Amino acid sequence: VQLQASGGGLVQAGGSLRLSCAASGFALDNYAIGWFRQAPGKEREGVSCITASDGVTWYADSVKGRFVISSDNAKKMVSLQMNSLKPEDTAVYYCTAEHYYCSGVPNYWGQGTLVTVSS
Repeated sequence: VQLQASGGGLVQAGGSLRLSCAASGFALDNYAIGWFRQAPGKEREGVSCITASDGVTWYADSVKGRFVISSDNAKKMVSLQMNSLKPEDTAVYYCTAEHYYCSGVPNYWGQGTLVTVSS
């Protein structure tokens, strides 16, 4: 199982970024793909998750209405569209995979991609 995250960068508050997670080595249909983040000095937290088999999604309250997660099972790609970014969204974002459903306990982690939101 390999997860390759990309798309991080520097953006001004109010701007947008799109993160992508390329999955390989497993069938996406049997997994839920999610995003966690860790800001400096803070604990890692779940951001969003999507069940690849049925498209059910989950969002942390802090990003509801601003972030949208989507999956392209044929391409084994999951994207996180982040809009109306705030400085508090600054963090390293990690792509994760867990068996079947979004439970908040990933089985696999990819490397992180840094998102920096300037005020």
